[in-house]
Amino acid sequence: MTPAAAPARDLTGMTVAPFVAAVFVSAGLVFLLQPIATRLVLPTLGGSPAVWNTAMVFFQAALLAGYLYANLMQRIGRVELQVAVHLALLALAALSLPLAITGVTGDPDPARPIGWLLGTLALSLGAPLTILSATAPLIQAWFARAQPGRNPYALYAASNLGSFLALLAYPLLVEPLAALDVQRLGWTLGYGAFVSLVFWLGWTLRSGRTTAAGTDGSLPTSPPLTWRERGALVLLAAAPSSLMLGVTAHISTDVASAPFLWVAPLALYLLTFVLAFRDRPWPPLHVTLVLQSAAVAVAVIFIAFRTGEWLLLVVTNLTAFTLTALLCHQRLAGRRPPPDRLTEFYLWISLGGVMGGAFTALVAPVLFDAVWEYPLVLVLVGLARHWGRGALGRVERIALFLAIPIALTPPVLLEMMRYNIDFLPQIRGEPLMRLSALILGSAAIGAFLLRDRALLFVLVLGLMGWSSQHISRGYDWAWSERSFFGVMRVARTPDAGLGGEAHVLMHGTTLHGAQSLAPSQRCRPTLYYTPQTPLGQAVQQTQARVPDTRIAVIGQGAGALAAYVGPRDRLTFYEIDPMVDRLSRDSRWFSFISYCAEGPVTTVLGDARLSLRDVPGDSYDVLVVDAFSSDAVPTHLLTVEAIAEYLRVVSDEGTVVLHLSNRNLEITLPAQAAAQTLGVPALHQIYFEQSGGGLSEASTEALILSPTEAGIAPFRGDGRWRQLAETEVRPWTDDYVNLVGALWRSLVR
Repeated sequence: MTPAAAPARDLTGMTVAPFVAAVFVSAGLVFLLQPIATRLVLPTLGGSPAVWNTAMVFFQAALLAGYLYANLMQRIGRVELQVAVHLALLALAALSLPLAITGVTGDPDPARPIGWLLGTLALSLGAPLTILSATAPLIQAWFARAQPGRNPYALYAASNLGSFLALLAYPLLVEPLAALDVQRLGWTLGYGAFVSLVFWLGWTLRSGRTTAAGTDGSLPTSPPLTWRERGALVLLAAAPSSLMLGVTAHISTDVASAPFLWVAPLALYLLTFVLAFRDRPWPPLHVTLVLQSAAVAVAVIFIAFRTGEWLLLVVTNLTAFTLTALLCHQRLAGRRPPPDRLTEFYLWISLGGVMGGAFTALVAPVLFDAVWEYPLVLVLVGLARHWGRGALGRVERIALFLAIPIALTPPVLLEMMRYNIDFLPQIRGEPLMRLSALILGSAAIGAFLLRDRALLFVLVLGLMGWSSQHISRGYDWAWSERSFFGVMRVARTPDAGLGGEAHVLMHGTTLHGAQSLAPSQRCRPTLYYTPQTPLGQAVQQTQARVPDTRIAVIGQGAGALAAYVGPRDRLTFYEIDPMVDRLSRDSRWFSFISYCAEGPVTTVLGDARLSLRDVPGDSYDVLVVDAFSSDAVPTHLLTVEAIAEYLRVVSDEGTVVLHLSNRNLEITLPAQAAAQTLGVPALHQIYFEQSGGGLSEASTEALILSPTEAGIAPFRGDGRWRQLAETEVRPWTDDYVNLVGALWRSLVR
C-alpha cells in the first residue's frame, strides 16, 4: 500500500523575524561596502567627489544586475531550489573575500580614469555586491509566498532602514573607531553571518509550499505592466538617483571630499524609501507636496549663490533633495503592482537608478561645462506634481503675472550695472547679491502658490534658477572647463593691489591662483604664495642656503610657485588633473610657468602618492604639499604613511611644507600628530593677510617638517614659526581617518 503524501506545511503563521533579519543584514552589508570600497580606492584617484559618484554608478549597476537575477530566479517555481541556488552563489562570491582592490588593472590613467575605476571595482567587489543586492527582492518574493495576503513591500522599508543605519554608522562609529583592515575583516565576518541567516530562512521554507498560495507556492497571476507604467517607474526612480549624486557634488566641493559627507545624501535617499514604503507612509503625500514645493523654491534661490555660511547651504540643499526624493518615492510606492510582479517592479526601479546616476556622473560632465545637472533635475521633478485642471484661479493668475517678471529682475539689474546705468549706484557687489536673493524670494512665493500647476511651477522655478546662476557668478568667466575632477574656471577681474586686472583660477568657490595682467606685476606671486606667507618663506629660505634648489609641489593650481624658480633651480609639479596642467601652461590665462620661471618646470600627472613611489630619496630640497580639492586637502595626502614618503624624497636637511589652510576642517592637529609619530621636528605658522582683502595675498596656515633637526634649524630662529604643544589627537593613517573629529574641532574652534 502506498504511503500517503506528507501534507504541505502551513507557513502563514510563521514569524517574520528571519525575513526581516535577512533583508536588514544584507542591506547593511551592501551599504557599508560602499564607503569602505571608496576608502580602498582613494589613494589611487585622489579625493574628488567624482570618485564617489562614479563608484555610485557602479554600485547602482551591481544593484540592477542583482535585481535582474532576482527576477529571473522567479522562473524557478520551487522556493527551496531558489534558496539553494542563492546559497551556492553566495558561497562562490565569498571566494573574492576579504575585501581588497585588485592590482590587475594597474594604475589609473588621469586622462581616462572612469573606465579604470569601473573595471577595478567590478573585478574587486562585483560578485559579492551583486549577489547581496539580489537578496531584498528575493526575500520579499519568498515572503509573498509564505505569507499570502500580507504586504511584502513593507520588507523593502526594513531593507532600506538597514542601509540607512549602516551609512550613518560608518562616519560616526566605523571610521573613527576602526582601522581599514578591521573594517574589511568585520565586513567579511558579517558576510558569513548573513549566509547563515539565509540558510536558516531556507530551512524554515524548505517545503516550498503554503496552503494559501497553492500547492506549488505560486502566486495569482496579475496583468503585465504596460510600457507606459514601466516608463513612469524608470523616470520616478531616475530623478532622485540623479539628484543624489548632483547634491553630493554640490555640497562636497567646498567642504571635504570624504565619505562622511558623501554618505549623507545617500543615507537621506534611503530614508525616503523607508518612509515611502511603510505600511502607512509618513508624511502623507499631500503634506510632502506642500513641503517639497517650499523647500525647492528656497533651494533654487541659493543654488548658485556663494556664502561663507556653508552649513546653511548644506541644510537648504539636503532638505530640498530629501523632500524631492520622498515625493518621487511616494509616487513609486503608489504604483506598486501585485506581489507576483514584485521583482519586476524592483528591476525597473533599479534601471531608473542606474540611468539617473549615469546621467549625472558620466553624461553630464561631457554635456555641461559646470554642474548644471543638479538644478536642472531639481526643477524638472516639478513635473511629477499635480498638473491641475480647469482655468487658473484668481490667486494663481496674480502669482503667475507677478512671479515671471520678478524672477527676471535680478539679471536686468546686473546688466544695468555693467552698462553704467547708475540710477541705483549703491547696489553693487554683495549688496546686489542680497537684493537679488530678496527679489527671488518674492518669485519663490509665486512659485509656491502655483505648486498645483506643474508646468507653471516648473516655468517659474526655471526662470529663478537661471537668474540665480546669472547673477551669482561673482566674476565674468573667460573660460570654464569640466573634467572628471571638477569644474575649473578662469575669470578676469580688477584688483587694485595687483595694479589693475588679473586672471583668477577657481574650483568651486576656492581660488587656486591669480596672476596680474600688469607687466610690472606679472611675475609677482599672489594669494598663498607671496614671499610673506609660510609657503613663500620656505622656498626663499631654501634657495638662500641651497644654490641649485630642487623644488617639488603637490598641486599645481595656476603655477604661482614657478615664479620663484631661478636659472639654476628646477621645479616639479605633481598634479592629478591634466586640465589644471593645461590651463596653467596656457599663456592666454597664466604665465608663471611659461614666462616667469627661469629654470625648467615639469609636471608629473597622476596621484602624488603613486608618483612619488618611483622617486629616489634625496631628490628635493623642499616639497610643498598644496593639493587642494576645492577647500580640503585629500585625506590620504596627510596620513603618517604619506608624510613619511614626503620626508623620504627630500634631502636630510630638506623640508616638507604642508599647506593646511581650511575653512571647515581642523587638519593641523592630525598632521602634527603624524610628525610626532614619525619623530621628526615640526614648526607651525599662521600668516594673516595685511592688505585687507584682494588677490595680492591670503591668510595661510602651514606646518613645516624636516627629516633632521638641521633642516628645521633655520626656521627656529624666525619668530614667525612656533613649536606646537604635543597633541593627543590620533594621527591619520592609510587605515584610519577621523573627519568627523576634524569637523567638530573646526566648529568648536
